[in-house]
Amino acid sequence: MRQMVETWRMRGLVLVVAWLAAASSCAWAAGARTNPMNYDPQVRAGYEHFYNLDFPGAIERFQKFRVEHPTDPQAATYVLEALIFQELYRQDLLDTTFYANDGFLTGHHATDEDTNKRNLIFALADEAVHEADWRIAKNPNDVDALFARAWVRALRCAYVAMVERSFSTGFHLAMKAKDDAARVLQIDPNYADAKLVVGVYDYVVGALPWPFKMMIGFAGITGSKSTGLAMLREAGEHGVITSMEARTVTALFLRRESKYPQAIQVVRGLKNQYPHDFLICLEEANLRKDAGEGMVAVTAYRQILADNARPGYFASAKLELADFGLGDALRGQHHYDEAAQAYEHAAATRGTGTELKVRTLLDAGQCRDLTGERPLALRDYRAAVEAGPNTSRADQARKYLRNPYHGN
Repeated sequence: MRQMVETWRMRGLVLVVAWLAAASSCAWAAGARTNPMNYDPQVRAGYEHFYNLDFPGAIERFQKFRVEHPTDPQAATYVLEALIFQELYRQDLLDTTFYANDGFLTGHHATDEDTNKRNLIFALADEAVHEADWRIAKNPNDVDALFARAWVRALRCAYVAMVERSFSTGFHLAMKAKDDAARVLQIDPNYADAKLVVGVYDYVVGALPWPFKMMIGFAGITGSKSTGLAMLREAGEHGVITSMEARTVTALFLRRESKYPQAIQVVRGLKNQYPHDFLICLEEANLRKDAGEGMVAVTAYRQILADNARPGYFASAKLELADFGLGDALRGQHHYDEAAQAYEHAAATRGTGTELKVRTLLDAGQCRDLTGERPLALRDYRAAVEAGPNTSRADQARKYLRNPYHGN
């Protein structure tokens, strides 16, 4: 029973810290208590590039700022955040449909980890923690250093959970991040950025099934969904570098609870701020699809594809994600032939990650089976197995190579 409790607790915390990756970056709340660096024009310019998914432009500016502040852990977090999200985006891991259900935790998924980038990310994270440790050793109440260390650990947790799927390591990082953020709020309750990490923790623990909640409660680990959401709202309203993340995580929690109208309202607010952010536009379409607004979602996905044809509209767009969502929306409306075409287009797009390619080919094969196009279904299933032979979805494709998919 203890092992089961630990597994639930570990998976829940790591999954939601991974959800932070779907949000990425930054909004500015005048007058909030924060590290003064966060208001620096160079930092703000970097985040403008970052949140429009221009990762090279953001990294260039953050690295320059880091050179000018070589021993400050907060300066290191800017570079670290941009590097991690650039990698997550490259691997198609910022599409929330990838981890909107527990299949993210239980299946065998393919990732395309770049060892050199991994080493760079981990070295910078270690460096930032070391710098924060040095400052905290001198002043245990250094809230800026404590928050920087919390944010570094949360960012690293997102990477190891999503790319390396190392849930044990991620769990320990998540707990340490929460402890640092809670200490920040104990010292300065108005440090709104720290409420993101603590709010996520409270919500997740509060959302656990009651038998597990009772068990971990004896160990002094408690949480509350309502308290967590309240803290996330405060971070969304008053956070300086976590406002966008807090609102995005709030939308994701609402999505998990099937409160789609409220989630869509939150995402619409984000879209009003960053209309050229491809991922925010994609998330609204995803929510429309999950809310059962089938043809509205189809229109939203097609609008994304049309907007991308306008020069400079998106700084960076992973069109295969829009094609995949379009396929799902069309499939939900029983337009199986069009859905298969959208899936196959996503799989054929240059740069599509292995995991997404396997998913789209499997789904395309199922749609081809539903339209009676067995030869095309077999082609897609074989391609899915070839693309990711050691994945859970490849196992499903092998099953349908033997027997056609009938919608069950």
